[in-house]
Amino acid sequence: MNPGHQGLLLAAFIFLGILLFLEVGRRVGVRRRALDAGEGGPGAGALEAAVYGLLALLIAFTFSGAASRFDARRQLVVEEANAIGTAYLRIDLLPPSAQPSLRETFRRYLDARVELYRKLPDVAAARAVLPKVAALQVEIWGQAVAACPKAESGSSACILFLPALNQMIDITTTRAAAAEIHPPAIVFLMLIALALATALLSGYNLAGGRTRKLLPMVGFAAAIAVTIYVILDIEYPRLGLIRVDAIDHLLVDLRATMK
Repeated sequence: MNPGHQGLLLAAFIFLGILLFLEVGRRVGVRRRALDAGEGGPGAGALEAAVYGLLALLIAFTFSGAASRFDARRQLVVEEANAIGTAYLRIDLLPPSAQPSLRETFRRYLDARVELYRKLPDVAAARAVLPKVAALQVEIWGQAVAACPKAESGSSACILFLPALNQMIDITTTRAAAAEIHPPAIVFLMLIALALATALLSGYNLAGGRTRKLLPMVGFAAAIAVTIYVILDIEYPRLGLIRVDAIDHLLVDLRATMK
């Protein structure tokens, strides 16, 4: 199943779960008030406020972290485009005889990098491109090392070109690592559990009326479910509706300049 569809199914599950817990809490509250005329034990309001506050804090924490990582991943696309562009320009420092083949390998390498991210959200298809990218990196490095001793400027050309090439290769590892950096799953499980617990308490507090307050219940469930979905969507920006690949046009634009 498409990961984006899985996110929508999870949001629907959370929405229905919150509605269920609201109803369970309301029924418990109705039965409690039928047995006890009181509105709740001492300190009940403070306990509920603590749970609500904890949910708000966890939502703020996860949303802020997801947004920060989202921006970092977009910045890495800029850095990779700059690294490839710099290394490509410094091919001019190498002997003219070595430049055509190296430029062609660079073009194939950049095509492979763009293809890799266009395959997503099909993770299996994207991973199938990784060996091709790695092979092209080895090929580029080998051509560069072979061309350096032939450069008229001697080691100065290598001093400028090889570090730029090394940075271009290293950024791929950085991007791959950034795609794998997420909060522990227990954080999201705790967020969902707190949302359900809050729904239970909210339903209990709705027991004072004779009828179900359907609009507030649906509104509360929808707000929490959509919020959690957006957090997860930002956290995994190439798998859902919120996408970081919009900035991949920098790599495409760079490829267009490689004539």
